[in-house]
Amino acid sequence: MAYKEVFKRVEKKYVITREQHEALMPLVNEHMCGDSYGQSTIYNIYFDTPTKALVRASLDKPIYKEKLRLRCYCRPDDGTPAFIEIKKKYKGTVYKRRICMTYGEAIDFTCRRKPPAHDSQIAHEIGWLLDYYDKIAPSMILTYDRIAFFAKDDPELRITFDTNLLSRDYDFDLSLGAYGKPLLGEGECLMEIKIPDAMPLWLVHALDREKIYPTSFSKYGSAYTDILKEQ
Repeated sequence: MAYKEVFKRVEKKYVITREQHEALMPLVNEHMCGDSYGQSTIYNIYFDTPTKALVRASLDKPIYKEKLRLRCYCRPDDGTPAFIEIKKKYKGTVYKRRICMTYGEAIDFTCRRKPPAHDSQIAHEIGWLLDYYDKIAPSMILTYDRIAFFAKDDPELRITFDTNLLSRDYDFDLSLGAYGKPLLGEGECLMEIKIPDAMPLWLVHALDREKIYPTSFSKYGSAYTDILKEQ
């Protein structure tokens, strides 16, 4: 399976209404193409310490922060391709490093500390992170339906639309399916724009016309904050 292991980009997030989403789509379809995953349901496990050190640090909005997650692009079984990702953010720039293996192997590595069959530098970095954070373990399940696009004239420019965002802090097995507490309001959509350099003018003008403004929205952070409010 061919896949990209290393990413560096700026990521902008926007919570938009159904009407704003519909207004953007003609331009998106004109300038962009659906990516290789097209429309999919994404399943994530976010890892953290018993004291939630990673998400609490992230919510403080530091200059540097990092997270560890396991991701599948469909409801998995043991043989489904899965990605283990280290995602770091420094001064607004996102750096992502990931490796691919089966879901069963990924669970063995992250939860049982069984080294993966294929050795690599990124696998060593993930192993170091698992050792560095004391008792790091699954902390939150996040699932959502995603439609992803890349620009026709610049494949590094991507836009994703996420709906039906659900979170749970129990049943830490992605094969059980997508269920949990909604993170967005009725009709809302989370749009993410991944930018390697400058944003194209057609997109700048469209965001301005539809009065779409960036927001600080962390899926894991929002899910964790909701749990704190309930407690």
